[in-house]
Amino acid sequence: MKHIQALAAVGLMLAGLGSANAAEISGAGATFPYPIYAKWADAYKKETGIGMNYQSIGSGGGIKQIKAKTVTFGASDAPLSGDDLAQTGLVQFPMVMGGIVPVVNLEGVKPGELVLDGPTLAQIFVGDVKKWDDAAIKKLNPNVKLPSQAIAIVHRSDGSGTTYNFAYYLAEVSPQWKTNVGVNTSLQWPAGIGAKGNEGVANNVGNTKGAIGYVEYAYALQNKLTYTKMVNKAGKVVAPTSETFQAAAANADWKSKPGYGVILADQPGDKSWPMTAATWILVYKTPQDAAATAEALKFFGWAYANGDKMAEELHYVPMPTNVVKDVQATWASEIKGPEGKPLYTASK
Repeated sequence: MKHIQALAAVGLMLAGLGSANAAEISGAGATFPYPIYAKWADAYKKETGIGMNYQSIGSGGGIKQIKAKTVTFGASDAPLSGDDLAQTGLVQFPMVMGGIVPVVNLEGVKPGELVLDGPTLAQIFVGDVKKWDDAAIKKLNPNVKLPSQAIAIVHRSDGSGTTYNFAYYLAEVSPQWKTNVGVNTSLQWPAGIGAKGNEGVANNVGNTKGAIGYVEYAYALQNKLTYTKMVNKAGKVVAPTSETFQAAAANADWKSKPGYGVILADQPGDKSWPMTAATWILVYKTPQDAAATAEALKFFGWAYANGDKMAEELHYVPMPTNVVKDVQATWASEIKGPEGKPLYTASK
């Protein structure tokens, strides 16, 4: 599979592959779900003739663009608060889930061979653990040959929902991180170099000996990066898999937060991956272009109904059926056209 950096650089210009008169859905935002949105968009184009232009620019950029009303939908891995949704007139709903994984570039170390835990990961990213043969890493990896090599930290430079979820997890497990760095889509990083998007972090780690970064799992696989295992909240060593992502999401109470804004980091359970995350879509309750928003909702409805297998092939976790039903009820009750009628009602 070709690297997704090249695809994301131009967005999903799939509409241009069809007739000049074909409809096009426009969106912008999170790089975390880009691989699955690309796969869904390609399949939807072939089935319906309707394409999607999705700019993979980061969650911060997606939120800015939807608030500026320059796209039909925004996409973010950092959910907006209930107050923000109310003030902006936006509706928020989750589309798919996945896992954030540490990735490293260490000669002789294979994917899944290195184990890290949350406190050690936090110490690495604040710059306190500076070499790969540090005692904290060696304690977790007694049988791995670790080089006396400087750790090159790669982090996101743009406003990023992946960063938000990564930082949220580190704040849960490290008081030092919580106090000194905190949780946000953009951070004042204590150490390392910045790269734009999951694509940029993956590319930098792949090209830098001794590097460590964090990306959505599909990027690690597609770029053939060395991902690590993690020690989870239950003290168990787990690998990033669809099963461990699903385990973390199993007990989520999606209705407990406005806009289904549930954070899945550091969930209990022996099999739970500690950096599991959802990604959300943002559309207006009363959009300026009702027809365009209706087309977008048709696409998302199609993805819920037909996209699970494609998501699983890329190691994303589809939304549970009960959550999809709740989301579609939200569409019918909250997203209205100029006459006050629902823009799109899912077929039963």
